[in-house]
Amino acid sequence: MIRNLSPHATGALFAFIGVMAISFDGLLVRLADASAPDILFWRGLFMAITLTVVLRLMNGRWTWACMQRGGMDAWWTATGFAATNYLFVLAVLHTTVANAVVILAASPLFAALFSGLILHEWIPLRTWVAILLSLAGIVGVFAGSLETGGWLGDLFALGAAMVVGLKLTLLRRSPQIDRLAVIATGGLLGAVIALFFAAPLAVSATSLATLLLMGAVQLPLALVMIALATRHLPAGEVALFLVLEAVFGTLWVWLFLAEAPPLMTLVAGTAVLVTLALHALASWRDDEAR
Repeated sequence: MIRNLSPHATGALFAFIGVMAISFDGLLVRLADASAPDILFWRGLFMAITLTVVLRLMNGRWTWACMQRGGMDAWWTATGFAATNYLFVLAVLHTTVANAVVILAASPLFAALFSGLILHEWIPLRTWVAILLSLAGIVGVFAGSLETGGWLGDLFALGAAMVVGLKLTLLRRSPQIDRLAVIATGGLLGAVIALFFAAPLAVSATSLATLLLMGAVQLPLALVMIALATRHLPAGEVALFLVLEAVFGTLWVWLFLAEAPPLMTLVAGTAVLVTLALHALASWRDDEAR
């Protein structure tokens, strides 16, 4: 079936599958019902093993060889992925999933900001407007959390968004980096660090099954699909799909765990997501016009 699709339709299909898979991340972290170190250990370990096998099958290389080809930026990016993993899990455990995914959705705008600062790339006016509007929306999300006590989780999510933005900038500076190798290495690094604080053998069988699903299936599927999508679609269009992650991520916990997003998050989060969608749409149109 996929062979009969155009390259653009194939990329769109990959992006949609990837985004739908990754949108379950917050729900699975909640369902794991384990401490942050235990989640980070098993999630990182399962992901590292699975992606190493995927890399070998897809590229004929092991993760270590791919990392060596990427240079120092590959190692910095892997470290950034480990940090993002930690910050996201801590965010979900300390605030609502809706708050975490809405704030994290702003990471492409932080990437644009870091690209201007580090790579000296020109930042168009629409991106500055999107950054300011998104920051205003994030402030609104934080304001709502001051009443519920979830501000610390929001802070973790903001840190994750900034680190993701920095990672994307490093990947742009060094396009030879293999993204899957970086993620596998980051997962392993995070697992090693978490081991000092975790009690991985103490988790229940149900929790371990959830973590196995997350680390060996859900995250690798999402990341491989999104990586494949970038081969067929411009960055602006992929970013447009990624906005859906926040929408569905909020929906899943609402449906399965009855975790309704706070009113302020609905209002401010909608403003952020609409801003991101319009910005991604404008970037996509620019890519199409070139």
